[in-house]
Amino acid sequence: MIKKLYKAIFLLSILATVYSCGKGFLEPKPQGILSPTQVNNTQGVESALIGAYGIMNGNINGTWGNYSSGPSQWLFGEVGADDAHKGSNSSDQALMSDIELHNVQSTNDELPGMWRVYYEGVTRCNTTLRLLKEVQAGTGDKFSADRATQIAAEAKMLRGHYYFFLARLFKNIPYIDETMSDPDKAKVKNDKDVFPMIEADFKAAIAGLPADYSKPLGQVGRMDKYAAEAYLGKLYLYQKRYAEALPLLTDVINKKPALTSLSFTANFNIKTKNGAEGIMVAQSIINPDGSGDNANVGDMLAGLYGNSPGGCCGFFQPSVDLVNAFKVGPDGLPYLDGSYRTNPYISDQKLTGAAIDNYKVDTTLVFDPRFDYTIGRRQVQYRDWGPLVPGWIRDQPFGGPFVAVKQNINQADFSGNVATGANYLTAQNINIIRLSDVYLMAAECAVENSQLGQALILVNMVRTRAAQLLSTPVLTASGNPAAVYKISNYPAFPSQDYARKAVQFERRLELALEGHRYYDLARWGTIQDVLTSYLNFEKNYVNASAVTPTLTFPDWSKGMPIPQEQIDRAQGILKQNQ
Repeated sequence: MIKKLYKAIFLLSILATVYSCGKGFLEPKPQGILSPTQVNNTQGVESALIGAYGIMNGNINGTWGNYSSGPSQWLFGEVGADDAHKGSNSSDQALMSDIELHNVQSTNDELPGMWRVYYEGVTRCNTTLRLLKEVQAGTGDKFSADRATQIAAEAKMLRGHYYFFLARLFKNIPYIDETMSDPDKAKVKNDKDVFPMIEADFKAAIAGLPADYSKPLGQVGRMDKYAAEAYLGKLYLYQKRYAEALPLLTDVINKKPALTSLSFTANFNIKTKNGAEGIMVAQSIINPDGSGDNANVGDMLAGLYGNSPGGCCGFFQPSVDLVNAFKVGPDGLPYLDGSYRTNPYISDQKLTGAAIDNYKVDTTLVFDPRFDYTIGRRQVQYRDWGPLVPGWIRDQPFGGPFVAVKQNINQADFSGNVATGANYLTAQNINIIRLSDVYLMAAECAVENSQLGQALILVNMVRTRAAQLLSTPVLTASGNPAAVYKISNYPAFPSQDYARKAVQFERRLELALEGHRYYDLARWGTIQDVLTSYLNFEKNYVNASAVTPTLTFPDWSKGMPIPQEQIDRAQGILKQNQ
């Protein structure tokens, strides 16, 4: 399915020309001309749908420049929170630092990428739905009723996803559907809540999609009923509709293999991509000619620097705060009170002269076993690339001494899975929703519904699965375990407040560097307090966080600024946030 999917993207760009989407942010660049009769057929509809899937990797064309729109959401979701720094050095992609320091202006170059890409996804979904209606109403070949229902459900599922990504970041966005005429599209304001429309799309997807992930066409990567249920549950979670979200999330859990039967590392191993834990997965592939525009282009900057096997580019470096959050106490539980910051572990940061050369990793520190499978550090084995060395970090005083692990692949798997001459462009898939995320969303709903016993079971299942890593510790250059790894289950949740902190902390550990953190903090309403505390801590160790004490945070309830280019094009139709 993946190869067929990307072959059809060019056709979809032509379809978008035939079915023009109005002015401004939905205006496509013409790629060619086909008459409506050439695309108003079953093959045209299927190709349009595949093109709609193509936007899931966050890219319309090319390779460079898709960083903010990557499905991993590393830039807004992690660098924009307390989990990661932009990395690299201060001058490279400098406007990313404004996202890290929460000084985002409407002219920031990273905002239009999200807007353009995901509205292009909306356009492709709407094109598919319009074509489907015309074909089914016409006199030529038609789809069976079942396949027509499935196509509509797939297109609506994808449209709901693209709108969710937009609404989650920008809050106030215009909603365009397949029924609108071109003049009407140009007049749509961004003054209505779009979540009800997203909800309707996900409900239609649940009703129309098959339960089997490999159907209807035997192709991996298609949407299914349980992806729709999980996403609707997630949407309800964002709306604090916990009682409605929990049954949906629980149904997904009950229909999938037990989390404890699945491997944590399989989620980040290219040999096992599209495994049982993937609920909604953005597909990536290296083209037959070795080019990488259909690869994981959003994460390409996160390849390690210098003479590392990745060869580029030194961005996306975990924070000192995240690293220390993986510490555990004698009971094998995390420090929910924030005391993990006491005597923080900073690797070889701030060392100079001979002290750098003589540095030895402290293997006596006690960490959650997920730590070294999530974060790379000096003298500790980084995948199969060898122990991490200082030259693999571009500017350590600026970005810190740590690197991300999950988004890269093993060197032994480079063949066929990296672009020609660009090892940093890989075929690694991105889990938009995976099963442990569903467990923790369900646990959060259970806490807010005062079902602490159920929440305890769900969180402990995530931790029990993580404990399996104790049998395969990450090693140092000398072949010894890189830390004392320890993890235990919670014996009880004595109060709702304690349970809430435990669930939220578990999300940070389990899903670290997977693009959730900023959005979690924003919907919990804790983002200002968390980030103020974080920056005051982090600036002592990493230059990227050295901000002035008068830093004013934006009002996250209003979303990121609408890209200025869209405000200008809309000529008064769109209103700016903030």
